[in-house]
Amino acid sequence: MTFQELQPKVIAITKNDTSTRDEKLLSICKLLNESVDYYNWVGFYFANHETKTLHLGPYVGAETDHTVIPFGKGICGQVAESNANFVVPDVAAQDNYIACSFTVKSEIVVPLFVNGVNIGQIDIDSHVIDPFTEADERFLEFVNEEIAKLF
Repeated sequence: MTFQELQPKVIAITKNDTSTRDEKLLSICKLLNESVDYYNWVGFYFANHETKTLHLGPYVGAETDHTVIPFGKGICGQVAESNANFVVPDVAAQDNYIACSFTVKSEIVVPLFVNGVNIGQIDIDSHVIDPFTEADERFLEFVNEEIAKLF
């Protein structure tokens, strides 16, 4: 399924009045995980700016021990500080990478902004080296813009 075909499905999930916010987030994780072959782990982390930590939200994929990540640590922690997308074509070449699983070969993290504040991020791992393109970034920015309306 193309990103263009996925966009209305994302909107439909966010507009579902019978689901809680976390149920909507989990539904989006499932949709992306099932619809994009190289999206092997899809989840959200949310920022606690007082403690400067990220906390795992809804996700789909292998279990992770990384339920709390300090700002600055790993790819997610760096995005919490930089407020910028981070694409890692090959995690083995990244110094500040937190290994979740030996099967993960690449990662993309896109920040989630609400009223100009980075409140979290969508994090996607892939078992493929260098699958993420600018199209992934633009699509995930769209996803986060729709999710921001839930806050």
